[in-house]
Amino acid sequence: MDKQLSFDETAAISHQSEHTTNSDDAVKRRATIKDYFRLIKPGIIYSNSLATLAGFWIASGWNINWTLLLFTILGTAFVMASGTVINNYLDRDMDAKMERTAKRALPSGLMTPGSVMAFGVILGIIGIAILAFGTTHVAALLGVLGFVLYVGLYTAWFKRTSVWSTFVGAFSGAMPPVIGFCAVDTTDAIGALILYAFLFLWQPPHFWALGIRRREDYAAAGFPLLPVVKGIHATKLAMMRYVVLLVPVSILLSVYGYVGKIYLIGATVLGLLWVYQCLTGFKAKDEIKWAKGNFIFSINYLTILLLLMIIDTVHKGS
Repeated sequence: MDKQLSFDETAAISHQSEHTTNSDDAVKRRATIKDYFRLIKPGIIYSNSLATLAGFWIASGWNINWTLLLFTILGTAFVMASGTVINNYLDRDMDAKMERTAKRALPSGLMTPGSVMAFGVILGIIGIAILAFGTTHVAALLGVLGFVLYVGLYTAWFKRTSVWSTFVGAFSGAMPPVIGFCAVDTTDAIGALILYAFLFLWQPPHFWALGIRRREDYAAAGFPLLPVVKGIHATKLAMMRYVVLLVPVSILLSVYGYVGKIYLIGATVLGLLWVYQCLTGFKAKDEIKWAKGNFIFSINYLTILLLLMIIDTVHKGS
């Protein structure tokens, strides 16, 4: 007796074939410039380039060497882009488990791991070369140090294994304004340290707010982030410690005469507002909504203060 497929079986095979074809087409689509651009996480590059600019401007005191500024911004941006691309490479397995990152180029199969790694390495070589030959050796060394801390210590090790990952990641994340500062002045340790401490303290509460928002996503992917391991209440306490300490550290730029009263007022008011917003988190009924508001405030806080640093930089003699 001849065996014939039922209508349902035929439809199922047809649907499966169509699904496979569509998947193959998605994988075979050639990556575009836009896809490579997304790999560098442009939002991170923009914000950190502003931090680099602020450090450069403070060290220059409005006596701007525009060629040096161009090399500094470009070199730092390329090094940071290299780090974010290689971050994509190293995190590809965990990104595939998170709804927020599953459609990135590597987890989705659009790009191969080898091509992404090569892209990241090329960006890093270009960035370090620009800093080394276009700025100062100190700025170049700081670029290398920041890259190693971010890729080797944070991404490859602590991010996957320890609740201290955010703290460790802040060591590399605080480098951009210091690179900008040291591209101009390699002798003023106080200014460089204040800028470093400022951005270092800003990062953990900023990222923990995101961690609270995406807690389930991070837990599913296996990231041992503080909200996942210790809980939301413990995270709120940790955020308070950093933000409270950030307020006096942020005004040190005024105390030591790098910026003026406009920045001082802005840093004090915004810092106290952030402290208040963190305090409201302990009574928040909707913790996800509160975390989202805190995350957005942290971005605005940093952007405004970096701009105020540039606007209110004290003029230095030529």
